[in-house]
Amino acid sequence: MPAKLLEGKSVALKIKENIKLEIEALKNKYGVCPKLVSVQAGENSASEIYIKSQEKIAKDLGINYELKKLDAGIKQDEFIKAIDALNRDKSVNGIIIQMPLPQHIDAKIISRYVSPLKDIEAVHPQNMGELVFGKAKILPCTAAACMELLNSIESLELYGKEAVVVGHSEIVGKPLALLLLNKFVTTTVCHIATGQRGTLPDFIKKAEIVIVAVGKAGLVKGDWIKEGAIVIDVGINRVEGKIAGDVEFDKAAEKASYITPVPGGIGPLTVAILMRNVVEAFKQQQAK
Repeated sequence: MPAKLLEGKSVALKIKENIKLEIEALKNKYGVCPKLVSVQAGENSASEIYIKSQEKIAKDLGINYELKKLDAGIKQDEFIKAIDALNRDKSVNGIIIQMPLPQHIDAKIISRYVSPLKDIEAVHPQNMGELVFGKAKILPCTAAACMELLNSIESLELYGKEAVVVGHSEIVGKPLALLLLNKFVTTTVCHIATGQRGTLPDFIKKAEIVIVAVGKAGLVKGDWIKEGAIVIDVGINRVEGKIAGDVEFDKAAEKASYITPVPGGIGPLTVAILMRNVVEAFKQQQAK
């Protein structure tokens, strides 16, 4: 029996409906709406698409949105000063740094200068620390999107399930592993060394939940998937003019019980969760 599609649009719609209601209540209580500032250095076509999506959804939800453009040649210390000014601006509740940054700018260093209270991507070390202890209220967007999709499966009991996360990036793989562990999922993280050793298929064939976030089209073969497994494909790759994920979709769908389409799976959820993080940041700042 073919897998059921785990589409992000319906889950994102519910999240956005809740955000609208919450923003209306916050506006009535505080007299202002949350504000998000997106910081972009230089020009990037992929970033432009994401920025337009952010701006449209923010406005639809009642979130004030501002794009702050910096020159591509800006020095790192000047970039940090620009971030510090936003940190000190009480009207700004959330800050997102658009990637990629110019090569001479260290993205990891820049991320550390965003105030933890305004870090709506949850990449600041303090927010990552909260995640380790299971106390985080603002979660990395893509990792949180994966959890939302899993939670949308009514019959799924995560406790004790065996999951494999392929990819160990700071923004997806690592935080996702922590979120799964916080739900008592037995979690294995695979990465480039697993692939080089040739043992990646062995791990995936045993997994009840497979989440892949690498950025390499067709990395995970469909016949590796365990019968009845849940497959979440975070990968976005352009192959012969089309968008493809990291998993061989057609073959995997023959064995999985649930699988995300690419596009249409994680993507629609990510921006919705970003906006939810803006609202949460606003509430935390108002409580200070």
